Amino acid sequence: MIWEQIRSNQIRTIILVVSMGVLLLAIGYFLGLLFFANAIAGVIIAIIVWALMNLIALTQGDSILLAVSGARKISKADHPKLYNVVEEMKIASGLEKMPDVYIIDDPALNAFATGRNPQHASVAITSGLLHKLNRDELQAVIAHEIGHIRNRDVQLMVMLSVLLGSIVMISWYATRYMFFAGAGGSRQRSSSGGGGGQIIILAIGIILMILAPIAAQFIYFAVSRKREYLADASSALYTRYPEGLASALEKLASSNTRVQKANKATAPMYIINPLQKRSLSAASLTSTHPPIAERIRILRSMAGSSYADYDKAYRSAHSGAGVIPGSGLTSSSLGIREPSAENNPVEDLAGRIERTRENSNAMWQLNNYRTTDCDCGTRLRVPPDYRSLTVRCPHCGRIYPVPR
Repeated sequence: MIWEQIRSNQIRTIILVVSMGVLLLAIGYFLGLLFFANAIAGVIIAIIVWALMNLIALTQGDSILLAVSGARKISKADHPKLYNVVEEMKIASGLEKMPDVYIIDDPALNAFATGRNPQHASVAITSGLLHKLNRDELQAVIAHEIGHIRNRDVQLMVMLSVLLGSIVMISWYATRYMFFAGAGGSRQRSSSGGGGGQIIILAIGIILMILAPIAAQFIYFAVSRKREYLADASSALYTRYPEGLASALEKLASSNTRVQKANKATAPMYIINPLQKRSLSAASLTSTHPPIAERIRILRSMAGSSYADYDKAYRSAHSGAGVIPGSGLTSSSLGIREPSAENNPVEDLAGRIERTRENSNAMWQLNNYRTTDCDCGTRLRVPPDYRSLTVRCPHCGRIYPVPR
């Protein structure tokens, strides 16, 4: 267990909550002074909003993020392979509780983990990534996300996402309300010396318009890239196969399809930035993710699969300080296992066919399609909005009642 990282995430969460509170108090003070002629009233409202935001983030934040992302929970019967892989990585990581498993019906290649703590955690993966990755690569991505759960990154990310979304939403509505009030009441203010008040309204409106992007940037700066390196190291440790994640990251970088429901509040949760134009070297000063090429280079230069092996590879790439906290360097070097059969080109062709079949069946089921098997061997899939009581097989013409 990397206690230093867990403690760092706990401290960041406290700093984040306090910072957002100060920001809301400042907004409440000026809005109370402007609209109620009473700064205390505005501060009280701000405190109530701040408390509600934190309560929602701590109790329902993960559910909100999963719903916003369009993720749907599955059982082992829905997608046995995915569920088994999550179970394997749960055991390898030493997590006490199996994370809930979700699929996002999206052709983009991405995944994320969320949750209040390791006892209330979830892993979500896009259908596009399920279709593209072989078993070793899928294991590595799941292990990376479970690394975030194990290192307590998920609680910080939930707080970041929900508080950012709340601040942006409050700023958006407040800005429009002030401009509306300013336009509607301009005549009354001008007749009673309210020109100064109108200027104040416009000034605060401009400040609030600037506030939303500043809050967004705050999120990106508040989340350290170090957490991604640590999750990569955790993936190598749990799978004992660093090449699995390196290969998966290459496939993610080669796709420019963006996650349809991702936004600035949820972007830091994903294994790679879902909003940034994809390339191996893409990164900016405000990016929450290190360049993909750098992550791949470190993984492929590992001599073993332990935290110590990852830290040595990281130091070699950066010619400086390591990235793994001291408690993670106590383990000795671990060997790298052999790849699974799916990495063989011949086996991978059969694997791709099987993945397509598994993923298609899972998505039909998640989208509430009803199925019936024809005597000729055709499986008939009936959409949920189909109104007729019977369905005809397109191959042999037999007619069957629609299953209910």
